Amino acid sequence: MFEFLHKKINETIDITDEQFEYAKTLFVPKQLGKKRLLLERGNTCIYTTFVGKGLLRSFTIDEKGNENILQFAMEGWWVGDLYSFLTDEASEYTIEALEDSQLLLITKPSWDLLLEKVPAFERYFRVLIQNNLIATQRRLMNTMTISAEERYIKLLQDFPDISQRVPQHMIASYIGVTRETLSRLRSQMASG
Repeated sequence: MFEFLHKKINETIDITDEQFEYAKTLFVPKQLGKKRLLLERGNTCIYTTFVGKGLLRSFTIDEKGNENILQFAMEGWWVGDLYSFLTDEASEYTIEALEDSQLLLITKPSWDLLLEKVPAFERYFRVLIQNNLIATQRRLMNTMTISAEERYIKLLQDFPDISQRVPQHMIASYIGVTRETLSRLRSQMASG
């Protein structure tokens, strides 16, 4: 799993083997079974997490009991509640494993130490946060400006195997439609 993390980091920045060996000492490996929680709403997010294998989702439940999925985190992605992680305040999100998952967790003190001792990681995490902000803004804009069908098509283009890994009701939640609306969209797309 550390080899995969090393590969993903090297896609963004160059670090030496010695720097990566040091970084490895700051991560905690964790196995998380399907349907198990990494973070529960109301708790503080004490880790930011790299997904080595598996699939997780970050979501909230509104006052009507509806799930609102913020993110799916697949292999090579990071997941956590950045606001809670950085401010030590309670999280608004729950993070759940949708598949048996292998994770690498890093605490805020270890993260700070990593950024201090290996400055290249400052750039790495800055790029990740920038990319996340851009993706979040685009997703928000798409929610306001394009049709549900277009959002569904975009999701399938961006994540071709998502419909095999995630139940349809969760896909509906992610694109902001009801389960019934997604079912109609899929039927219309299949017929023509």
